[in-house]
Amino acid sequence: MSPTQLQAKLREFLALPSETEWVEFKEAKNNYDFDDLGKYFSSLSNEANLKGQAFGWLIFGVKDKPIPRPIVGSQFRSRRPDLDSLKQEIAVHTSHHVTFEEIHEVATPQGRIVMFQIPAALRGMPTSWKGHFYGRDHEALVPLNLQELEQIRRQAVPEDWSAQLCAGAALPDLDPGAIAFARQEYKKKNPSLVAEVDEWSDETFLNKAKVCISGKVTRTAIILLGRNEAEHFLSPAIARITWVLRDQNGIEKDYQHFGPPLIQAVEQVFAKVRNLTYRYLPNASLFPTEVTQYDPWVIRETLHNSIAHQDYSLGGKINVVESSDDLLFTNVGVFLPGSVEEVIRRDAPPEVYPNRFLAEAMVSLNMIDSIGSGIKRMFTKQRQRFFPLPDYDLSEANRVKVRIFGKVIDEKYTRMLIARPELDPFDVIALDKVQKGNPLTDQEFKSLKPKKLIEGRRPNLFVSATVAAATDDKEAYIRYRAFDKDYYKKMVLAYLEKFGEASRPQIDRLLQDKLSDALDSKRKKQFVTNLLQEMKRENKVQPVGTTRWAKWRLSKPAPEAEIST
Repeated sequence: MSPTQLQAKLREFLALPSETEWVEFKEAKNNYDFDDLGKYFSSLSNEANLKGQAFGWLIFGVKDKPIPRPIVGSQFRSRRPDLDSLKQEIAVHTSHHVTFEEIHEVATPQGRIVMFQIPAALRGMPTSWKGHFYGRDHEALVPLNLQELEQIRRQAVPEDWSAQLCAGAALPDLDPGAIAFARQEYKKKNPSLVAEVDEWSDETFLNKAKVCISGKVTRTAIILLGRNEAEHFLSPAIARITWVLRDQNGIEKDYQHFGPPLIQAVEQVFAKVRNLTYRYLPNASLFPTEVTQYDPWVIRETLHNSIAHQDYSLGGKINVVESSDDLLFTNVGVFLPGSVEEVIRRDAPPEVYPNRFLAEAMVSLNMIDSIGSGIKRMFTKQRQRFFPLPDYDLSEANRVKVRIFGKVIDEKYTRMLIARPELDPFDVIALDKVQKGNPLTDQEFKSLKPKKLIEGRRPNLFVSATVAAATDDKEAYIRYRAFDKDYYKKMVLAYLEKFGEASRPQIDRLLQDKLSDALDSKRKKQFVTNLLQEMKRENKVQPVGTTRWAKWRLSKPAPEAEIST
């Protein structure tokens, strides 16, 4: 949008007789609460959808009353890089990782105005903020009411790609072995129908299993049960899984492609995975001596989910990349629930499915337990095995990545999780992030910190003393926690008392190897800088000479410094 267009758009908004549901004005002269910003993002996105607007607008630097609205200017995130970083910060907490279309800055004689251009909620998919949906009631920010929520959800395109018939395809294009295998799985799912199933013709069985429609071959039938050479009926879409083996340096060592029938390809991929025996270190009595790297059910469930949720219209394939310590599954499409935490929190099937017909067929053929329930069970199984939880990476548009770990990252830390079975599932997820060095959300941090499960300052969080006691991880705790500042001050004072003066490099060498391992070298230097400046303000030390070559000396006789070694 050009500057002229922006000025015209701003004049248009300023002339509105009152605030509309899809435009919001805020003074926001300097700061604005990040969580409130996210709530308004959700509400304006949803209201723009409901009012038929392409975008909602949040405008900083303008009072909403009186009319004409006065421009007061805003210094909110006055540096452009700080403003641009909001896109990623917002995307982390919204469904489908939706974020600002653009953030505009408009210069006016009265001051700077920031105009947040917010895309309307996608058809069938309302926009949430941290798992909650917001809307507007006139000028008030409120939870989106149920009627409006369903109004957006009903906008989903009714056509189901997976339910469409394949022109020219017939039952002979399906694999007999796959159909026989499907019958056995159907009987496991429906034990009361075992006698009947054996009497059904293939056509009757496939109709009952919701794979075919009135004896006609669907895309679902080709994907799950089609002969390998029948894949062309899906063109330009493909139904394919590629397994790749990489060594510890990421070099490809082996690969293989698997096409229809995918109901059997899953087992073929599973057979390729080197599910090696993993031996825990000794002296960990709470662990079994040996386990396989991967739980078979977790591998199959992840593959089945990839098949069910793949957006076949994009022409991509499912990949399984095996490394020495993990499996990475990728498929193209959108993760409709928005976030894994939301799936676990709701513990219920989502309202919208990318391939409803395919998913329902997979349920009837015992490939997935029930639509939407498998992810929570995957997390539970990994926790029961004392392994890291699955990682869902939703950062790329139209791609879902799931990483399953085949080894313990921190055995002593994991032993703590075993010793604390009462921990809330969301606390376990958050603690797992800490174990992996991943950042916590504000909500996760606020949950763990009061319980003394973590210590340190964000982003350098680590296992707390309380947890360390539960895991015997006292050595790691001492490495990662910072000593009190007094400890370091006493070291500096003792050094200066003995040697009279010290250069900054000498002080760095004195302290840095004793600072927290949670700090990188840059942060360690900054810590020492802050420490010396604090001691200077306390009139304990003073610099002598130029700033760059200054020597540090005692300001006055220091109290006797005792240092425990």
